[in-house]
Amino acid sequence: MDTSAMTQVGRVRARRLAKGSVTRGAARAGLAARGVIYLLVGILALRIAFGDGRQQADRSGAVAEIAAEPFGAVLLWGLGTGLAGMALWRLSEALFGSVGPDGRKATKRLQAVTRSVFYAFVAYSVLSFAAGSGGGGRSSDEQSRDVTAEALGMPAGQWIVGAAAAGIVVAGLWIGVRAVRRDFRDQFEPGGMSPRVRRLVDVTGVAGGAARGVVFAAAGGFAARAAVDYRPDRAKGLDDTLRSFADTPFGPWLLVLVAAGLALFGLFSFALARWRMV
Repeated sequence: MDTSAMTQVGRVRARRLAKGSVTRGAARAGLAARGVIYLLVGILALRIAFGDGRQQADRSGAVAEIAAEPFGAVLLWGLGTGLAGMALWRLSEALFGSVGPDGRKATKRLQAVTRSVFYAFVAYSVLSFAAGSGGGGRSSDEQSRDVTAEALGMPAGQWIVGAAAAGIVVAGLWIGVRAVRRDFRDQFEPGGMSPRVRRLVDVTGVAGGAARGVVFAAAGGFAARAAVDYRPDRAKGLDDTLRSFADTPFGPWLLVLVAAGLALFGLFSFALARWRMV
């Protein structure tokens, strides 16, 4: 192989290495940013359970909580940038495939596209709030009711909302089942954690994933009720869904358990940011 060919091969390898480094950095920043949001949502939900319901227990509430801290604007810019990194990482998975034997399957790529779009929207809302436009201020409850109302106004709207609600319920159940089965273990780098740390990560992954699945399934159930009753006000976002757990016969203690689980999922996301294979 002549010198020019070797130089070209070296440049291609360097670009691939740089691209891999950028993708890994974006993934880890995004997972850490997601961890911050879930941790804050869990803390806000715990406050609601113990009688302090002034703040929304959702993304808008978490953003407002950060904004109220010293250097809050700087923190929000960092959070929004991390979420943009998550969107970039998921987009790379959609284009080039993800880690794992089935990472290039069409279903995996489609999931990556959906996640990329979602996190791009979340990043935009957080960065808009940081820039002072207030784009991150709308609660999840308002968004859920607005989207449901628009969907119900379409032809066959009840069927559309009902199908979406069923999909959310199934997704929630699947998230919970995968967490209980500890399927997340396959995502971590082999030998990256000590046995003690792995046990702690298992606790956060199982409890956090189960709580997340319960919340998804409950929100899907409320959406289904909105479709059946043809009443968009029946749909609930994350905040109203969490508050509904306090209205069950178990009282606020069910909300305490779910809120603690969401906070643990935030810690689990930090573990993913540190040890996940990307």
